[in-house]
Amino acid sequence: MSEVTSYPDETGLTVVIPCYNEVDNLKHSYDEIVSELGELDLELLYVDDGSTDGSLDVIRELAAADRRVQYLSFTRNFGFEAAFSAGYRYASKPWVLHVDADQQFPAAEAHKLIAAAKAGYDAVFGVRTNRQDPLLRRWGTAAFHFIGRRLLRIELPQGATAFRLVRTELARRIVDLDLGTPYFLATVPRLTNRYITVPVAHRARERGESKVDMSFLSSHAIELFVGFSRRLSTAASATCLLVGGMALLLAVASATGLVTETALAVALLVLFAVALVTLSLAVRSLVVVNAGQPRPRLFYVREASIAVNDTDRLLSTSPPLETV
Repeated sequence: MSEVTSYPDETGLTVVIPCYNEVDNLKHSYDEIVSELGELDLELLYVDDGSTDGSLDVIRELAAADRRVQYLSFTRNFGFEAAFSAGYRYASKPWVLHVDADQQFPAAEAHKLIAAAKAGYDAVFGVRTNRQDPLLRRWGTAAFHFIGRRLLRIELPQGATAFRLVRTELARRIVDLDLGTPYFLATVPRLTNRYITVPVAHRARERGESKVDMSFLSSHAIELFVGFSRRLSTAASATCLLVGGMALLLAVASATGLVTETALAVALLVLFAVALVTLSLAVRSLVVVNAGQPRPRLFYVREASIAVNDTDRLLSTSPPLETV
């Protein structure tokens, strides 16, 4: 039996827009999305990740003026992964387009993703052709992909970004896995081989400041490296055995007078440094294992314009916050 499928321009599209303190960008991003994609059966689902700058007020205004706009607002800031995961879970259309509120990816580029999906793909990832980000960010991304793909052999769509078009059923299935270390880019290849990357335009941020810094990116990368590859833990185990064997040889050499005190001290310091690095990897692995134990949910919703599962709500009723 042949597989019957449909595409965003035929059955509809949910545009998921995660946002954290993006009050200056929200109306601009809305106007651009509607202008470029308004001919589709569209839903705009904003996910307010605990903003404190009035972003939620703007989103409420957009929802009141346009029935296509829906929103979820978290009880606090839960982070990027939580924000788009909530959007994927509650999308109502068969396809999800992820667009960040900062407008660095032009909404018009979504047509390239839609065209590529029609070749039968479940997920299409945009790849920046002329990245307009600081040099340090670009170097960091290059190092991330080199370590992840080349050294640790983690299957990742090369150069893939958060600007992506995904079947809602697939996106929701990934979210519902409730992984201890969720990482969407690395999970898609574990579920399907029908994914592709497409070159898209990129532009510099015009308003507001980026909420993604090197500390976040480094932590996110380490979680991927430890959670999706056994190579680091295997290397750590082998290193422990090697260091132990060398320490034993040094002990024998010292006892028999084959090495000087200075050489022994230098060797011990080197071994100690290696042991500390190995220990840090082991500790990080334990953190990943612990993340799989019972824990709070990835996010909790305080306010929403759509029906939300009770398990995703912190409180059954949540009165508005009064200012003093």
